[in-house]
Amino acid sequence: MVITPIVCAAMVAATWQWAEVATLTAAFAALAAKDPLVVLMRQCFVWKQPNAATPVAALWFAVWTVVLALSGVVLLRAWPLSGIVGMAAGMVLLALMAIWVNVKNKQRSTLFQIASSAALTSSSLATCLSATGEIRPWCWWLWVLLAMQATTGILVVHARLDARIALRGKTAASPQYRRAAWIAVVVLGSGAVAMLAKQRMLLGLALALAAAGYGYDLRRQLDAEELQRPLISVGRRALTLATVYALLLVAGLW
Repeated sequence: MVITPIVCAAMVAATWQWAEVATLTAAFAALAAKDPLVVLMRQCFVWKQPNAATPVAALWFAVWTVVLALSGVVLLRAWPLSGIVGMAAGMVLLALMAIWVNVKNKQRSTLFQIASSAALTSSSLATCLSATGEIRPWCWWLWVLLAMQATTGILVVHARLDARIALRGKTAASPQYRRAAWIAVVVLGSGAVAMLAKQRMLLGLALALAAAGYGYDLRRQLDAEELQRPLISVGRRALTLATVYALLLVAGLW
């Protein structure tokens, strides 16, 4: 959800700036710093005794903070003030939300994961800023379309996990995730129709492909044998769909 939008935005921008590399390193450092920071927060607010993981976490948090700071120096020279303020505020908000969720052991919250998908795919906006000095209209479309696909994927995965758990027990799977996933699929399908009506064929094809792929997955989840498929296999299939979708978006926005 972070790397793919960066690559997509760089391809559509079709220009090269050193700030694009800084965007990549900043995004990676911000993600990598989250886990040690969570350990440090747990040491401060949850654990009553010193934990052996805390010194290691402090070291790695310092390393990633330095990488993030050096990347930020490059971006300060390339981005306008409004972009710097907006991205910094978004990064701080996401970090605070992630820390709270992890400290409270609510990492599997669907709402948090959907909010995270919108935040992580915004790396496309940061890349556009680095490449062109502004967020161009095509990049807003790229961000929204990538976030739509990521959100649908999250809901489909939750529906599968819920069905797998129900398969091993005596209770039926809750319809909540399947209903939400189907709504997201319908939104993708509606977007495909709208894009095709506007003669944006590649964008329409991307949305239609995603809707069909996730719809097929939801239908297959009614099969007990399919639910026993190894999750790594399911993950590879989902990654393939997301990659083809992203490439079609790039071609459609180029």
